[in-house]
Amino acid sequence: MDFITSAFAADETIAQTQASGDVAGAPAVTPPSEGEAVMMNIGMIMILGVLFYLLMIRPQQKRFKAHAEMLGGLGKGTKILTQGGLVGTIDQVISDHEVCVDVGNGIKLTLMRSYIVGRYEDNVPAAAANDDRKNKKR
Repeated sequence: MDFITSAFAADETIAQTQASGDVAGAPAVTPPSEGEAVMMNIGMIMILGVLFYLLMIRPQQKRFKAHAEMLGGLGKGTKILTQGGLVGTIDQVISDHEVCVDVGNGIKLTLMRSYIVGRYEDNVPAAAANDDRKNKKR
């Protein structure tokens, strides 16, 4: 309790010295009114909302749109990579949601399009792509 009363007493003495003008060149500081404080808080919340949208929501929407466009462009003969890491070639487009993928040795799988990560060529690391080119030249 003593700390609180001493803080109030110090606050009163500062206010009295500012009012009397004893402080050389120190401007009188007035706290913002209740309405100004509320408006500043609302402004900060709006700024945080805009930053949240720009840094998180908008890039995710762009990724979804690019993935949907990529899925729409897939057709027979396209080499793909699945979420499970399987690499195969689209053998047949069954419907808007399913494709038949040939993974080699005559093994064919029916996959949902949403489980396709992308084209194989787009997802191969640069070092592995260079190794494949070297092996083909030999």
